[in-house]
Amino acid sequence: MTDWLFPAALALTGTMGVLMGLWGLWYLISGLACVRKPQDYGLHPAQTKFAILIAARNEEMVIGPLVNSLLTQSYPAELYDIWVIPNNCTDNTALAARSFGAKVLECTVPVKSKGEVLRFAYNRLRGRRYDAWLVFDADNVVDRNFLAEMNNVRLTGVQAAQGYRDSKNPYDTALSGCSSIYYWMMDRFHNGGKAGLGLSAMIGGTGFMVTQSLLDKLGGWRTETISEDMEITVQALLAGERVAYAPKAITYDEQPLTWEQSFKQRRRWTSGTIQVAEAYLPALAQELGERPRLALLDMVSTMILPAYQLAALAGLVCTALTAALGGRTLLQAVLLGLAGACGNIAWAALTATAAAGIVITLEGKWDRRLWKALGTYWLFLLTWLPIATASFWKRTTVWEEIRHTRTMAPQLPGR
Repeated sequence: MTDWLFPAALALTGTMGVLMGLWGLWYLISGLACVRKPQDYGLHPAQTKFAILIAARNEEMVIGPLVNSLLTQSYPAELYDIWVIPNNCTDNTALAARSFGAKVLECTVPVKSKGEVLRFAYNRLRGRRYDAWLVFDADNVVDRNFLAEMNNVRLTGVQAAQGYRDSKNPYDTALSGCSSIYYWMMDRFHNGGKAGLGLSAMIGGTGFMVTQSLLDKLGGWRTETISEDMEITVQALLAGERVAYAPKAITYDEQPLTWEQSFKQRRRWTSGTIQVAEAYLPALAQELGERPRLALLDMVSTMILPAYQLAALAGLVCTALTAALGGRTLLQAVLLGLAGACGNIAWAALTATAAAGIVITLEGKWDRRLWKALGTYWLFLLTWLPIATASFWKRTTVWEEIRHTRTMAPQLPGR
């Protein structure tokens, strides 16, 4: 009666392995394309009038360094305005922003997500004749050449661009180091690789530009999901535009210090990705059928990442069960199942650690303070599997506050 179980389980495990391997192969190919030299956008005279939007919820402690870094840009002060949009605040974020020199636009409507705050600000400010809109998180610090670089990018005809997301505090804890490595991976292998293939980079929530021309084409700022960054990326692709990668436009982002903060953050990201997939996969499928483009197919592969993570967890269970079915006694089955699962995890840990070491090297980030992060990066990725499972079960639909406290200059290697 049970003779069929082992070959059936073996076939199922093999099929899942092949499908997941194809997905992984595409990411390997696109990641290797990062070896191509990034596009040189050249030097152009300052012409772009920027509106800088900063959605802020209880960010009194960190808003000052961001505003200071924006006020000291190597770009004409008359060509940009800094708008802080406090929302749902219980502290003195607005007062702090004004005292440091930013303009403040109080959010007067109920909002549940960052995208709703940005839409509110855009609708209030769109009559001021800005050429492009920049978005930052309140905990960021911005390189002094950021605006000049985005001006260079826009004047080559680019309609949307994502800058380089660096880390403000990679050495605080092992977890902040893991998050930093993740962003360096996104910079180098995802956005750098996509740019190398002429595909679209991914807008990453902060340090990005969208032109007024593109927003006119899209019908305004109309994101509806909790993942407004991915949603804008998809909207741009469906409108026939791609997101350019601008590695010289650098933003330093504060990383979570604890696993609890990281779980909350990644749960929100995953829930948002699922929301965007549900809302836009039908439109992407239709567009692929009518006007096939590799950039659209690549976007689909990115949007199904939570499903891939869920499949990876299912694959781990199938591997363990398949191995267990080879045992003749209960003890043998348990030992074989554990061995199968541990073998898979060990291989994943080895490849994740190797990839982390490679990106740290390529990005010039080697520092002895990163050893704990390098040793636990595999665990950081592994914990994404239960996060994805929980997000499919019950999604986060509200932008919850993660308190930022690191009022500091970016930590650099060797210091």
